Amino acid sequence: MARPAPSVGRSEVGPSSKWVTRARIRVNRTATAWLIRRFIDPAAIFLFVEPDEVVAVQQREDATGFDAPGATYPHRDAEGRCSFEALVDLYRPDDAALQEIACIVHGADFEEEMRLVPESAGLRAISGGFPLVARDDHEILERAGFLYDALYASLKARLGARG
Repeated sequence: MARPAPSVGRSEVGPSSKWVTRARIRVNRTATAWLIRRFIDPAAIFLFVEPDEVVAVQQREDATGFDAPGATYPHRDAEGRCSFEALVDLYRPDDAALQEIACIVHGADFEEEMRLVPESAGLRAISGGFPLVARDDHEILERAGFLYDALYASLKARLGARG
């Protein structure tokens, strides 16, 4: 069960939180939005805007920004993590399957580190096709959910077999 969202620049998290990121989502932005919907706030509202609008929308809409310069969770934080990794560390630090997905997403998102985890190259290739089969970022998020749910289930099963 997901932990309740902490206050991140808001006095209180309501029944559905707002999150804002750069439009034309691919690897990290898609994975992060899936993580938020699946484990942090199932009713989350996502706003997809131009990169230079993220900070202003974050402030105006009382939203939490991710994967953008100046966002609450930037593209790469001071610890070298992408927003997916930072949110997994914050909300689900004991979930081994999500920790593995975080490594995959990191390598897929930061091309120079893609070879660290073999699955990263596949995720990067698949994510590059998202805009080719979906009409907008909201549809990408909905359709990619199956991919991430399947990856999570596979990793949970594999990790369970080790124990």
